[in-house]
Amino acid sequence: MRKLLVAPCLLLALTACNQRTSAPAKTASSSSAPAVDAASAGNVSGVVRYAGAVPAPAKIDMGLDPACNMAEANYSEQVVANDGKLANVYIYVKSGLAPHSYPKPSDPAVITQKGCRYLPHVLAARTGQTLRVLNDDPAMHNIHPAPKASGNHEWNVSQMPKGEPIERTFDSPEVMMPVKCNQHPWMKMYLNVNDSPFFAVSSTDGAFTIAGLPAGDYVLAAVHEKFGEKDIPLHVNEKQTAHAEFTF
Repeated sequence: MRKLLVAPCLLLALTACNQRTSAPAKTASSSSAPAVDAASAGNVSGVVRYAGAVPAPAKIDMGLDPACNMAEANYSEQVVANDGKLANVYIYVKSGLAPHSYPKPSDPAVITQKGCRYLPHVLAARTGQTLRVLNDDPAMHNIHPAPKASGNHEWNVSQMPKGEPIERTFDSPEVMMPVKCNQHPWMKMYLNVNDSPFFAVSSTDGAFTIAGLPAGDYVLAAVHEKFGEKDIPLHVNEKQTAHAEFTF
């Protein structure tokens, strides 16, 4: 009787384990799908605007670590707006993409720790692309991404002053994954991971460009760490540049 009970339980345990470790289905990218026809593709050019009074940037006290306290003044980057334009907004094609194959980037996406802050504050990368973390500081750092998407794994690694680069990859798409330093509580940035190459991060003048997008109808999303997400419909014609604007 015990043998009859053990076998079904073992089968259920193995099934549950396989469900937990299975990779999420890919939607926008597929190795068996055709490549994008670059000759007929269009582009998206746009700007992210900021309406209202810009909050004064808060100065960060780095006296907790003498190695950081020697660096230049550090200010909060939660809201970076100049002349009515908003930086550090992640823009990506949220829906409408037909399956295509995209070559894997050969260059890594890079996070640099300098002046006890993360550069850049918001970064976008591809699934499977190498993420390289550098430490240019005379201080020890502790890099701690906290992903939520299935297939992405949390890690927490210390990096010595001027230490060797740390390299990892993330396999599932994710929006605004927080990355922090456990050594310095003010250090925080956001990593975005996308199956396709159709994304951008707005610069200090609010501008962004997404190149090589196949003609079609899409939903374009813009995400900010404080103000959340806004979506707009977008039509892209062959060999033309569509214009897109977001206002927070």
